[in-house]
Amino acid sequence: MKESFDVAIVGAGPAGISAAYILAGAGKKVIVLERGEHPGSKNVSGGVLYGYDLAQIIPDYFEKGCPIERNIIESRIWYLSKESGLSLGYRDRIFDSERRYNAFTISRAKFDRWYADQARRRGALIVPSTVVTDLLRDGNGVVTGVVTQREDGDVRAKVTLLADGINSPLAARSGFRPEPKPEQVALAVKEVINLPPEVINERFGIAEGQGVTIEILGQVTEGMDGVAFIYTNRSSISLGIGGNLADFATLKLKPYELIETFKQHPMVAPLISGGKSMEYIAHWLPEGGYDAVPKVYGDGYLIAGDSAMLFNTLHREGNNLAMASGKMAAETILEAFKLGDYSENCLRSYRDKLDRSFVMQDLKKYRRLGSFLYNRKEIFTQLPELVSFGAREIITVNGVSKKSKERAILDKIRKGMSIPAIIRLMWEAWRATR
Repeated sequence: MKESFDVAIVGAGPAGISAAYILAGAGKKVIVLERGEHPGSKNVSGGVLYGYDLAQIIPDYFEKGCPIERNIIESRIWYLSKESGLSLGYRDRIFDSERRYNAFTISRAKFDRWYADQARRRGALIVPSTVVTDLLRDGNGVVTGVVTQREDGDVRAKVTLLADGINSPLAARSGFRPEPKPEQVALAVKEVINLPPEVINERFGIAEGQGVTIEILGQVTEGMDGVAFIYTNRSSISLGIGGNLADFATLKLKPYELIETFKQHPMVAPLISGGKSMEYIAHWLPEGGYDAVPKVYGDGYLIAGDSAMLFNTLHREGNNLAMASGKMAAETILEAFKLGDYSENCLRSYRDKLDRSFVMQDLKKYRRLGSFLYNRKEIFTQLPELVSFGAREIITVNGVSKKSKERAILDKIRKGMSIPAIIRLMWEAWRATR
């Protein structure tokens, strides 16, 4: 495959395909190298996509047959103890009308194939089952393409976009990004459970085509800094749970045991009862935040998506950041072609675009959040139990006065966490999200 291209893209995920779609549409000769058997075969996420960022690339994505599972009309947050929990939900008719497809669920295997096909129709060459093992460089260290495992598999390009994910086999070998530290990475496991659409509609209180997302914190992660989720698909439910990789190692927890316990929680079990497990997958998530973002440009190359550690931990946003960064990378590359300059000095405008966008502005806003959650384990241990105790006592009618109950709740809190400790925790939480 000793060929030359205008742009070589490593990875057929949302970042790489977004860039390929724009570049091919501008008439550039583009190749996308994907190590999976097909786009989507190795791409994993919770399964929620935001329509805005997709529409910036393909405005008529719905008319072009985007494989949408359910349109999200309600978002819930759960805070769980071992046997109970609080639920906060928000449902708005606007998300079924003028803001329809603000968010929707997808199957990554279906969506990624469809998305790659849109880029292919514009002229991008998608080459699956191809592992990129290294970068080609000239005598001055400028990246001039990639090395693949195929025989005669060198691919030369004026610009190379690296978008092959956080667990990129290329990262360590080429040195384009430092190996993430365990505390900067989350390990998540996901299970897809089939249920009839009418059963899903009844259990979640929705109509055909409507969906619900549930984001979950608390003791379900067994004391780890982590989250769980439940998302509705057309005829299945996606549920997953994950925690900080360093916590997994310290606590010696097994991911499959974690998800099995999660499925048995009294707030979870009724939603998946009678379902058939169809898929079980695991994935790393880049949770290092703003300070973990590497240098995303250099002589002849750019980095986008998970490869660039672009992930919003608090809002669980990853796919849309990948799409946005892929779009900005493509725009930067097109500017470089106009100037005939593919040097670091020219490509640095990509970082400027990221900094001006919501991508880096949001990551910067939450730059303290990762360390806050990692170091304040009471959020995942004592606090959920105290919250559940207080709620349980207040709603129990047993002849005890509410004043007496309030004293009992305060006594319980003082024994579990002091009032000053709770105030300090709230103050740190506020600072971590400013």
